[in-house]
Amino acid sequence: MEPPGVAHASDPHFADRVRESFDRQNAMHLIQATLPLVEHGRTEIHLPHWHGVEQQHGFVHGGVVGMIADSAAGYAAMTMVPPSASVLTVEYKMNLMAPADGEKLIARGEVVRSGRTLIVTRAEVFAVKDGKESLCALMQQTIMVMHGRTEK
Repeated sequence: MEPPGVAHASDPHFADRVRESFDRQNAMHLIQATLPLVEHGRTEIHLPHWHGVEQQHGFVHGGVVGMIADSAAGYAAMTMVPPSASVLTVEYKMNLMAPADGEKLIARGEVVRSGRTLIVTRAEVFAVKDGKESLCALMQQTIMVMHGRTEK
């Protein structure tokens, strides 16, 4: 069921566009993130826990947690815009609620409200340890829709 204020995108190829964009995002390749789920108004990014994303205590760095939350929610927003438009984050607020400690992280992004020029999203980031998910971060984001401007 769609959240209130979320309308389906008219582009039947939205998932392909989102996956192609993700494949062009060098930052996600750098941290070894993947995008296993793309649905109308929702995406998931998975990140393995490896030494290159750790901070000094051995947890995944908060900046990396922010990267995957921002991208998961941003790509959820992208599922809602026409092929002739692109999206850009203009603001987000994140609460780091527990250490990002586990074998992998899962960022689940979703659209809260989709408008013509602004899309409000949220993301939850879970640390997965021994098969159990624990919420470690919560984010709310504002996305600007750039009509007539596609990605480079």
